[in-house]
Amino acid sequence: IIRPGRQPENPTDFADTILADSVTTQDIQAIRRPANVPGLLSVDPAVLISGELTYLDNIYRPMILGWTSSAMADSFGVTPANGSDFTEDDIRQRAKVAIIGAKVKTELFGDSDAIGRSVKLRGQNLRVIGEYGSQGQISSFNVDELVIIPYTTAQKDLLGINYFHEVFVRAAPDADPETVADDIRATLREMHDITDPKKDDFFVLTQQNIIDTLSTVTTTLTVFLVSIASISLIVGGVGIMNIMLVSVTERTHEIGLRKAVGATNRDIMRQFLAEAIILTVGGGIIGTILALSLGFTIAIVIRTQFNLPWPIQLPLGAIILGVGVSTAIGLLFGIYPARQAALKDPIESLRYE
Repeated sequence: IIRPGRQPENPTDFADTILADSVTTQDIQAIRRPANVPGLLSVDPAVLISGELTYLDNIYRPMILGWTSSAMADSFGVTPANGSDFTEDDIRQRAKVAIIGAKVKTELFGDSDAIGRSVKLRGQNLRVIGEYGSQGQISSFNVDELVIIPYTTAQKDLLGINYFHEVFVRAAPDADPETVADDIRATLREMHDITDPKKDDFFVLTQQNIIDTLSTVTTTLTVFLVSIASISLIVGGVGIMNIMLVSVTERTHEIGLRKAVGATNRDIMRQFLAEAIILTVGGGIIGTILALSLGFTIAIVIRTQFNLPWPIQLPLGAIILGVGVSTAIGLLFGIYPARQAALKDPIESLRYE
């Protein structure tokens, strides 16, 4: 994926990327030359358009993309369920045609046939030539709320620009994506007269870059969640310890009586440790059951209400780990109360009221 502007280093930099105009039609032509970037399978420039789509008195604000005719089919395997896709001739001639998603069709046309009808966008009439079937969420957008038009029409007739917001590049199966990305960078630097890579006014992301970014985000979230869970476990452990200390105090006479009939310090310690562990293991099991119930309930709601695939999996190892940590918390925070119980003097304990 080629994007204009400098690569964002923090969330506030994304606005600068959207407004950047450094990737132009001339750049696309240079990238498409086999001599510059061998190993290319396709280059699909994209333009993002904001606005309302209207038909008669019906108004809807979908996600609108100026794209190529084959991008959806090649990248996501999605083709029009009704009508047809636009062609390369439509792109060259800046045809005012559109392909709409299932929800867009329902919002604007209801049960009527949309093929051949004209919708209005930014004062321009667009003829509907295709409809996507209900697909739901794919990648970062919902196909049902999508409208695609030729990118040349989006550029010249709707926005009046000569640059792109994003360019999707597919490498041939026998080509190395990283090598293709490096060739694209070299071509764009030559086009933009850039000699210092630090001054690039564009950036190129491969799938590996995206995976690495997602991995970093996932790792950060994992550390964050583990930190929160650790705090919760410590607070819970202190609570367990306080409860056991209260129990030890209330059962002082019982401890003295047990020692009087032959119980050792080890026996007393084992008794109170077992009670602490049973308490936390029970909490771990109840928590696991509640988590499973809540997880399945949320998944069912998302599937039925939002029509999205939302599988839920809870590996056996995760259950064992959760209950195991609960057991460890009971053992760790139960040692001090159990030791306090074991060290009590039997004579003083018997006198305790």
